[in-house]
Amino acid sequence: MSMASGGIGLIIIGDEILLGRREDQHFPKLVALLAARGLALDWALLLGDDRQRLVDTFRRTLAGNDIVFSCGGIGNTPDDHTRQAVAAAAGVGLALHADAEREIRARFAEMGREPNDEVLGMGCLPVGSRIIPNPYNRIPGFSLGDHHFVPGFPQMAWPMIEGVLDTCYADRFHRAPSAEAAILVWDGIESVLNPLLRRIEAEYPGVKVFSLPFLGSASVGRHIELGVRGAPEAVPVAMAAMRRGVAELGYRYDERPAKGVA
Repeated sequence: MSMASGGIGLIIIGDEILLGRREDQHFPKLVALLAARGLALDWALLLGDDRQRLVDTFRRTLAGNDIVFSCGGIGNTPDDHTRQAVAAAAGVGLALHADAEREIRARFAEMGREPNDEVLGMGCLPVGSRIIPNPYNRIPGFSLGDHHFVPGFPQMAWPMIEGVLDTCYADRFHRAPSAEAAILVWDGIESVLNPLLRRIEAEYPGVKVFSLPFLGSASVGRHIELGVRGAPEAVPVAMAAMRRGVAELGYRYDERPAKGVA
């Protein structure tokens, strides 16, 4: 069971993403994995392969209360800095982890080979870490507190993240069910609608309003997706007030299919 009391964050690491050589896939996947468990992402960062920036970032996040997933940079090539940066941020050394060594040696035994020092280097983890099993090739990731570090490869990272969620955080699943509903307000003007949105939030505590303008295209006219999200029992009541307010302002609107309860 987790001791973390904050939100959930994601750190994606790699120059190849910042330079456009690869497109990130971790952000939408983690959003989906969390949503399936009634959870949501609170923040995300995209960082390059700069060790000092990683040290500074991990020093800050390790001092907080958030659950953090970090994807990338845990290998043993010169552009991999995550293990070293985490150790420096935590003020601990790196050491060959017995469980990581066992997994690596078992993987190489399956291939009829002996791992060399470069391969075993991937098992040198910040002191105090726990390994995250890697079902793809048995080269593990690691956890330090409520920070969880996995490879950048989606085939490895995603089942490892699912394993962490289901093993460590099941007590959080669907703890705060939420729902969402919205309407499409045609030719809406946000400055005109803002007082209504503020009134909805004030009158219905626990409900959060959102406004997503669309500038229009050849096929769809200009509109604002206007809605609320929050406790399932509060959303229909708040949304009814939203519809009344929009109609009183003289706007035409259509329903947007409501999202289900998380």
